[in-house]
Amino acid sequence: MRTPRIRTAALTATTTAALALSLTAFTGSAGAEAKGGVVLSGAARAADTGTRQCNGDEMSYSVLHRFAGQQGEHLLITATNADAEPCWVTSYPSVILGDTANVLGHSPKDAPGGATRVTVRPGGKVYSAVNLFTDDAAPHTALGFSIAMRDVTGDTGPATELDSFDEKDLPSKFSWSDADVTNWNTAKPYDF
Repeated sequence: MRTPRIRTAALTATTTAALALSLTAFTGSAGAEAKGGVVLSGAARAADTGTRQCNGDEMSYSVLHRFAGQQGEHLLITATNADAEPCWVTSYPSVILGDTANVLGHSPKDAPGGATRVTVRPGGKVYSAVNLFTDDAAPHTALGFSIAMRDVTGDTGPATELDSFDEKDLPSKFSWSDADVTNWNTAKPYDF
């Protein structure tokens, strides 16, 4: 009669030990790496410091339309923590271009690492890019899009409507037949 309870207790203990080992392996023993108002950290480290997830309300965004009409055309998204407290981002932003209803997927060319939490200190910046591809005769065209932060489960927070601008700070329409998004990062993607 006790056998099911013993098996359940043993299974629970084994699962807990395996989870603890995997968290230790994931976060490592090294300290967090700081860079430009941003701290790269593991899941346990962010939980230990009490840093909350960015929900988007505390972020100030800018969008630069780069290489319009050329190979490598993309929208560079810069998110700056305008709050007095640090917060973390993970994965890639949820983006809907123009008046379409499709949320863009993650770029298959982007490096893995979407589960990594990137802590953004007050005034710190993180970057993502929307890669734009035009291979149809009649691509979509827009000036703006909506963006929302994702949590670790993929759910999104409140959306913000943004317009894109060129290097001269003028509104810049963009075209696409296909598009995808890169993970948040401390370095600008395609910074060449």
